[in-house]
Amino acid sequence: MLVATALLGGLLAVPAAGAETGTDTGAGTDAGIGAKVPCVAADADIYRPPDRPTAAPGAVIACRHLDALPLVGYDTPLDAWKVQYGSTDGRGRPVTVAGTVVVPRAPWTGPGERPLVAFVPGTLGLGPQCAFSKQLAGQYQDAYEGPNIAALLKAGYAVAATDGAGYLDGQVHPYVSGVEAGHAALDMARAASRVPGGGVGRRAPVGIWGYSEGGSGSLWAAQLARSYAPDLDVVGSASGGIPADLKQVADNLDGQFFAGFLIDALIGLSVTHPELPFDSLLNDSGRQAVKDAESLCAVGTVAKFPGARVEQYTKDALTLEKMYALKAPDGTSWSDVAEGNTLGTGVGTPGSGARYEIGFPVLQYRGLLDEVIPAGTASATRHAYCAAGISTRYTPYVGDHLSGDAQAIGDVVSWLGDRFAGKRDAGNC
Repeated sequence: MLVATALLGGLLAVPAAGAETGTDTGAGTDAGIGAKVPCVAADADIYRPPDRPTAAPGAVIACRHLDALPLVGYDTPLDAWKVQYGSTDGRGRPVTVAGTVVVPRAPWTGPGERPLVAFVPGTLGLGPQCAFSKQLAGQYQDAYEGPNIAALLKAGYAVAATDGAGYLDGQVHPYVSGVEAGHAALDMARAASRVPGGGVGRRAPVGIWGYSEGGSGSLWAAQLARSYAPDLDVVGSASGGIPADLKQVADNLDGQFFAGFLIDALIGLSVTHPELPFDSLLNDSGRQAVKDAESLCAVGTVAKFPGARVEQYTKDALTLEKMYALKAPDGTSWSDVAEGNTLGTGVGTPGSGARYEIGFPVLQYRGLLDEVIPAGTASATRHAYCAAGISTRYTPYVGDHLSGDAQAIGDVVSWLGDRFAGKRDAGNC
C-alpha cells in the first residue's frame, strides 16, 4: 500500500525448462537439476510461466543480464539480472515468480561475504505492467522505491527484489496474501546466489526489508524464515507501514480515498482462495471494477476508486461484515482467510515451540500521520512481538503513509548495516 499521495497531488536467453526438485549444487546453478542457467533469456521469457511449475524453491529457471538500471541518485556501475525462479504458494504448491538481483560492481571491502538484502516492494497494483522488475528496468513508470534500492547499493549491499507472485503472463497478483509474499521474498534471496556471475555468496548474511504491502511481506518472510528457509543466514528484518490486521485495514479503507487498495485485497484473497464465493457475488459494476483493477498500477487504482464501498459492487449490497460471514464449501469463511493473514500471532523465540520462531532482531516503523494503516494494528503487532520476547525496535516518523517510507531509508540501511556487522540490538520494547 505504498504510493499515491505525492503523485496524486501532482495529478489532483532462452529459459531453462522447469527444474525438478533436487539437490542444490551451488552458485550459478539451477537448484533443481544442478545445471548452469545462462543469463541470455529474452525479456518476454522472464514473464512467461512454464506450462507446469516444477522448479525447486529458489531455483533459477531463466535470467537476463542488464548493464544498468535507471535508479535516481545512483550512477555507480552495477550489474543487474531479471530472474525467473521457483517458489511455493501458501498451500505448498510450486509456483514461478520473477524478480531482480542487483550487485554493485565495486568490490565488497567489509568482512566476510557481501551482504544481501531481500527487498519486498510496496503496493504496485495488479496490472502485469506494474511488476517491480519492469519498473526498476524503466519499462513502466508508476511510483516505485528506487531510492531504497539506491541506498542499499551505495552501502555496498547486493539486493534481491522480488516482484511477488502473480506478475507473470496471464496471472493475477495475490495482493496482501502473507505466506505467498514471504515465500517469494525468501526464495528470491535463495535465487540470488544461483545467478551465474552474480557474485552473491550462498553464505551471505541476509537482511529483509519492505514497506506497506512490502512491510507485510517482509514480516511474513521473517516469521517463515526459520521453518521455510533455514539455509539462509537471516540477521534482521525491517518492516514499515505494516497492514498487519487486514480487517482493521479494510474498515479504514472502505468508503475512503484509498478504497482501491481494498478492492485489490479482495481480488488478491480470491486468487489464493478460489473456493470462496467471489465472482458470483458481483453485480455489473463489480465485474467492471475487477477488470479495471486488474489492469491498473497503484496510482491508477487509487485514482479510479476514491470513496468506493464494497456494497456498491455486489448484487445484494453486501457490507464487509456480511461478506466476512460467507463461506466456501469446506466451511472456510472470508473472515477466516482475512484473520489467517494477521501478523504477530503465534510468534516466539527459537525453542519456544511457537508456530513462527524468530531468532534475529526485527525493526518496525510507521508514519504517525499514516492515513492508510490504522495506528491500532501497528501498536498491536509491536506489542505481540515484544510479548513473545523477540528483539523488536519500533521507530515512528512524523509523516503520512507515503512519506513514512522515504523518511526511514537512511535509518533502515544503517540498522541493517549494524546487523550485518554482528552488532546486538536489544530493541526498545
